[in-house]
Amino acid sequence: MKVLNHNVVVLGAGWLGEAICQHAQLQGWQVEGTRTQLHHTHPWSRQFVLTEQGQVEHSVTLEHAYWICAIPPRARQVDSNYLNTLEQALSLAKKMSAKGFLLCSSTGVYDTADAEYDEQGALADKSTLRVSILRDAEERVLNSGGKIVRLAGLQGPNREPGRFVAGKALSSSANARVNMVHRDDVVAAITSIVAHWQEAADIYNICYPSHPTRKAFYQRHCKQLGNPEPTFASSATQERIIKAERITELGFEYRHAIY
Repeated sequence: MKVLNHNVVVLGAGWLGEAICQHAQLQGWQVEGTRTQLHHTHPWSRQFVLTEQGQVEHSVTLEHAYWICAIPPRARQVDSNYLNTLEQALSLAKKMSAKGFLLCSSTGVYDTADAEYDEQGALADKSTLRVSILRDAEERVLNSGGKIVRLAGLQGPNREPGRFVAGKALSSSANARVNMVHRDDVVAAITSIVAHWQEAADIYNICYPSHPTRKAFYQRHCKQLGNPEPTFASSATQERIIKAERITELGFEYRHAIY
């Protein structure tokens, strides 16, 4: 379904953000996607960078846009100024009369205990830096009137699970359940939220509804590539499951099996 006349600014046009930009263009939307260094690969490329003085240098021009923050997880480190960058983005979005702000977060905000976690699930405490940054970011966006998508582990083009675990000794259990989602499903889910912004909920989990064991998941992906299978530290059963059906209320369907 095409929804015309939306303006979209994607903050962090990397592996996920670039795919969002490309899909939004196919919808007939006006798009700008940012990186810290200005690239001219795409006509929609823009710069957004936090200087050492804490000021923003940017070339974003779209007003009355929906902002999607897709800054990659590796930036969520103490020396990345992720939270400061997010604050500046929220401020600029407000100045440019943004229609909404959507943060790509992680299902890593949920507790690690065995349980099923929907959008009201128990959150992990802020005892680790990663969780602290994730939760602080979510709180700032929600307090500003924005929305959150909590993404499970991502796979897709150039992120083939059978390649990056081939022959490795993993510290996890062979019988821990997998919570994964394909990038194309994430892009489609985000597009659905923007297209139905007014009726959309504040928080959505995005995770494929099948949860094979890690052993079955990685065995299949390694076999498809002809790579050696990984080994696991234990065989303990672990049933931490991310439930992500709420997003289907917007007409979205998961279309890309994870294995």
